[in-house]
Amino acid sequence: MRFNVAGFVLAFALVAAPALADDTIKIGYIDPLSGGGASIGEVGLKTFQYLADEINASGGLLGKKVEIVGLDNQVNPQQSLIQAQKAADQGIRIITQGNGSSVAAALSDWVSKYNDRNPGKEIIYFNYAAVDPVLTNDKCSYWHFRWDANSDIKMAALTSFMKDRPNIKKVYLINQDYSFGQSVQKQARAMLKEKRPDIEIVGDELHPLLKITDFSPYIAKIKASGADSVITGNWGQDIALLLKAAADAGLQTDWYTYYAGGAGGPTAIKQTGLSHRVFEIVEAIPNSNPEASQKWEAAFRAKEGVSLFYPRGVNEMRMFAKAVNEAKSDDPKAIAAQLEGMKTEGFDGGEVFMRKDDHQLFQNMYIASFGPLDPGAKFDEEGTGWGWKTVGVVKANDTILPTTCKMERP
Repeated sequence: MRFNVAGFVLAFALVAAPALADDTIKIGYIDPLSGGGASIGEVGLKTFQYLADEINASGGLLGKKVEIVGLDNQVNPQQSLIQAQKAADQGIRIITQGNGSSVAAALSDWVSKYNDRNPGKEIIYFNYAAVDPVLTNDKCSYWHFRWDANSDIKMAALTSFMKDRPNIKKVYLINQDYSFGQSVQKQARAMLKEKRPDIEIVGDELHPLLKITDFSPYIAKIKASGADSVITGNWGQDIALLLKAAADAGLQTDWYTYYAGGAGGPTAIKQTGLSHRVFEIVEAIPNSNPEASQKWEAAFRAKEGVSLFYPRGVNEMRMFAKAVNEAKSDDPKAIAAQLEGMKTEGFDGGEVFMRKDDHQLFQNMYIASFGPLDPGAKFDEEGTGWGWKTVGVVKANDTILPTTCKMERP
C-alpha cells in the first residue's frame, strides 16, 4: 500500500511540476553580482526585477508571471557559460546580459550551438549593454538581439559633437584592454582623424579590465601629456575610480565618456569640480525625458534607491512583452520572429526600431553633460545636487551604420 501511494505521489509530481513551471516565464539575468562589476550588476538586476514586477502588476504575459533569475558570472566568459547551462537545466529559455562584450561573444556563440543541438528547446539572448560592433556584424546570430547602440555608433555621435568644439587640441585615450575597449580606441583614432585631423593624440592607454584599484599613475601620465580632453569607454569601477583619481590629482581636462553615469561616477565627477565638463553618450536623459518617463523614473528611484542606468533595459522588456503578446506565445522562435523589424516608442519618447538584418536596435542618442541642476530639473545623481543636461542630440535615423552581418535563420 505504501508503495502504491508513493508511486501515485511520484506520478503526480511528474505531471504537476511542468504545469507549475508553465505558469512562469523565467528570464536568466547573467551578469556580475560579486567582484569588481557587482555595483552595476546589482543595479541591472534591480532594474529587470522592477520591470518584471511592472508587467506582472498588469496581469503578466499570456496569463503568466515574469520572473528574473539572477545568475552571477563575475564578468567572466567561462563562468557565464556555466551559468547559461544552469539556466538551460532549469528550463529557462530567455537570457539577458549586458556587462562585458567578451562575455556577450561567448554567450552568443554558446546559444547558437545549444540551439543547433536542441531543436524545439531554443534559447533567445537579449543583450542590453554589450556594445562590441562585431556582435551585430561578422559574429551576428539569429538568437541575439541588442538594445544598446554599438560602440561605433556611440563614437560616431561623440566625435561629431567634439568636431565642433574648437577648444579640443590634445586628446588622451584610456580604455579597458579587451574587445570593447580596443574598439573604442580604434574608432576614436579613426573618427577624430577624419573629422578633426588637427587634434593630436597625446596618449593611448589600455589597462586590465576591473583589476585596477588605484588609477593615480594613469592620471599622472594624462597630466604630464598636456591633454585638454580624455576619451574613455571605461565602465563600472574602472570609470568611478578613474574619475576619483582625477579629482584627487586636480586634473583639469574635459572628459568624453560612455559610462560616467554608472555607480560611483557622479560622486567622483562632483569631486573633480568639473561642472559640465564631463560628457556621456546615452539613449535617454532623466531631466529631458517626457513627463510619463519622468514619473516612471521617480517611482523607480523611490522604490529601488538607484537611478535608471539602463533606459535600454526598459525598451528591451517592453518590446519583449509586445512580442509575446503579438505572437501569443513565449516560445523563443515566436518571440524572435516578432522582434525582427519591430518599431515602438522608446523610453525617451522617440521611435526605436530593431533592424532585421543584424538585430541591432536604433534609437535617438544624446550627449549629456554633468553639473549643477538647471531650474526646474527634478533629478540629481547620488545626492550630489548635480545632474545630467542635454547638450547634443543625434536622431535615430542618423545613427544608422552599415552591417556586415550575414544572418543565418533557422
